[in-house]
Amino acid sequence: MDRRKFIKSAGLAIPIASNLPMSSLVHSEPNIHKFSSEAKDVTLQDEKADYTIHIGTGLVEVGTQHIISTTTYNGEFPGPLLRFKEGQKAIVDIYNDTDTPEQLHWHGQFLPTDVDGAAEEGTPYIPAHGMRREVFVPKPAGFRFYHTHLVAGANLNVGQYSGQVGPVYIEPKNEPGNYDREAFIILKEFEPYFMRGGDMAMDFLTGESIPNLAAIQEKAEKESPIKIKGYEVGYNIFTINGHQLGHGEPIRVKEGERVLFHILNGSATEIRSLALPGHSFKVVALDGNPVPNPRQVPVLWLGTAERISAIVEMRNPGIWVMGDLSDDDRSNGMGIVIEYANHTGKPQWKTPAPFKWDYTIFGNDRGIVSPPDEVINLLFAKQNAAENGFNRWTINGVAFNMMDMSPMFHLQQGKRYRLHMRNASDDIHPMHLHRHSFEITRIGGKSTTGIIKDVVMLGGFQEMHLDFTADNPGLTLMHCHMQLHMDFGFMCLFNYK
Repeated sequence: MDRRKFIKSAGLAIPIASNLPMSSLVHSEPNIHKFSSEAKDVTLQDEKADYTIHIGTGLVEVGTQHIISTTTYNGEFPGPLLRFKEGQKAIVDIYNDTDTPEQLHWHGQFLPTDVDGAAEEGTPYIPAHGMRREVFVPKPAGFRFYHTHLVAGANLNVGQYSGQVGPVYIEPKNEPGNYDREAFIILKEFEPYFMRGGDMAMDFLTGESIPNLAAIQEKAEKESPIKIKGYEVGYNIFTINGHQLGHGEPIRVKEGERVLFHILNGSATEIRSLALPGHSFKVVALDGNPVPNPRQVPVLWLGTAERISAIVEMRNPGIWVMGDLSDDDRSNGMGIVIEYANHTGKPQWKTPAPFKWDYTIFGNDRGIVSPPDEVINLLFAKQNAAENGFNRWTINGVAFNMMDMSPMFHLQQGKRYRLHMRNASDDIHPMHLHRHSFEITRIGGKSTTGIIKDVVMLGGFQEMHLDFTADNPGLTLMHCHMQLHMDFGFMCLFNYK
């Protein structure tokens, strides 16, 4: 039984005790300065900002007579599209109109720690009812995004459960432009709630489970005095670009047009799929980075915070639903209408043939994997319901301590490291490395080269190798991008000067 069916059979959501952990903001003083450390030239105070962002309560009209109140950027969801030019200085003024100190994380960019937007790395908070001017050089080129980086714990009103998600596109210096136009697609759920849940089916990922990793979880469950599963998060509302299927404007296309879709999974906890009946996606970039082997696929799969850029040739006229493979999620809103010019009628949906997601098809299967200078072994494990009913997550037996935040690994600048990740749990983990990109060199039992990402899904009881070069000094956070996992231990810090 997959998690969604389990949720339906479970009935009502489980109430959460009032003494469960909330946000851990108290461990750091809010930032009282207007400028980042990069803004050393006082004349920057007089320069006009390229963009101004206000963090505050906004209303999102997801459907007819259905309006949600949540924290947003500039009063809307998604937040405004920010377009920068690669290598050209940018100035962004961020105003926090809420009562809580905030963080704005520039996901996927190579930035210094004081701008990256993670308190764990030492980024100062944007104070409540205060502002912060950030000056930085956007890089690398491609599809990035920005989002809050608060610890939510048991508070489903903050962190990535809110509406604080917005797209970023960094214009490359040389753009081939083999498409007619772009469309940005943001997948996001609202109205989260806690419940006891099962695990999501993982049969969409290639690769086999490794028996000795499964044995680690079996042993832990057998020896644990707690015999229940930890809390999971479910959602009532599913949206694309802030609207449920059938609400909001359709994407209008012309026959023969080549549309470059930039797709972001902006969810706090959900893995998403996307299909467009009668069409295929030519994947040209993953997490904003061009792939060495663009491929046509019938379905896209995205872990939390993953991005895919894919070209669709519009050669099947009609009115179609582009949406999630899950009938329940799609019927509750996770879809958008694709409308060809001069066509009318009811939007059509057809379930595509089964398709397994395999990162390696986009890479060089005959490439030579460069040897690393050092291998860092990482074992991920779960302690069921060990922290006030929530699962506790550990890396090499240690859960991240938000009050201490000590680095687990000390690196040397310029060295190439291989992260050998082993997942001793039955959950999928979208693993994210801040301030760097990595190259997938082995996943699902296959070696590959040339696939550069900043988030990648590690299947249950599977392992993978991610290689990166320590070329952006300072504290660097690595974590599972599932909010529920990172809040309860699934993080660690690297440090180098």
